[in-house]
Amino acid sequence: MTESSPGPRRILLKLSGEALLGSRDSGIDPDVLDRVGGEIREVCGLGVQVGVVIGGGNLFRGAGLAQAGIDRATGDYMGMLATVMNALAMQDTLDRLGLQARVMSALTIRPVCEDYVRRRAIRHLEKGRVVLFAAGTGNPFFTTDSAAALRAIEIGADLLLKATKVDGVYSADPVTDPDATRFSRLSYQEILDRRLMVMDHTAIVLCRDHRIPLRVFDMTRPGGLLRIVRGEDLGTLVSAD
Repeated sequence: MTESSPGPRRILLKLSGEALLGSRDSGIDPDVLDRVGGEIREVCGLGVQVGVVIGGGNLFRGAGLAQAGIDRATGDYMGMLATVMNALAMQDTLDRLGLQARVMSALTIRPVCEDYVRRRAIRHLEKGRVVLFAAGTGNPFFTTDSAAALRAIEIGADLLLKATKVDGVYSADPVTDPDATRFSRLSYQEILDRRLMVMDHTAIVLCRDHRIPLRVFDMTRPGGLLRIVRGEDLGTLVSAD
């Protein structure tokens, strides 16, 4: 979307678990929760419906646990539980900020959150509640990127937003390569052909095939989420064409 185009009606925000670290080595920084929650509240104030998928890498990452000798499927389930913990923390923050929020888990943990049911999730969104999708897809060997793409398709999101620590998609890692250049526009096929590390390939193919636009932006810069929803051209826009 450009500055002249209307903003989205419903978005899916993908946050990495590492985004919740702040200045910590592990765990959750309450200041980051408050800042992100505040930005979500601003967006909801515009009447935009918001779904969120949060990773669990600040607590557990399945692939890393597998490298340490834990069975990969077991490690992935541990990672899914970490996403539930992060989602509960975000729900608490949003509640304190005056928003209604619901955690919906792909794994059944009824004492602490709802089971994910697509029609119920859409109903929550229509009532103005923020829906926090936890436990990935509920299956091992799938990343939370794939879960974000899947949930965006299922709820009919107008835009999938991937929050990162850089201001878009680059030709190489801008932290290690000073000659890396930023793309303002890309197609999903270009991402696949160039092997750019934006999201995993399963997520990219899902978005491409269902024509879900993706915007990659820097969540560490305050106000970015609101500016995008208002139609500003921040970060990198990825489309099916």
